[in-house]
Amino acid sequence: MARVVRFHQHGGPEVLRIENVDTPRPTRGEIQIRVKALGLNRAEALMRWGTYIQTPPLPSGLGLEAA
Repeated sequence: MARVVRFHQHGGPEVLRIENVDTPRPTRGEIQIRVKALGLNRAEALMRWGTYIQTPPLPSGLGLEAA
């Protein structure tokens, strides 16, 4: 299982949820990494608010930056 940070509605930090999902398997040409920390950048904050130029479908997750 993997833990992901998702939001099911737009809003502030209170809409974020940590959820368990099946660990995705990498496909050809991809690699899998272990993530210890997740960054939140401005684009993701705007996506969460629903004000980014490209609004992703809900539910949506965070994780454009990872360490």
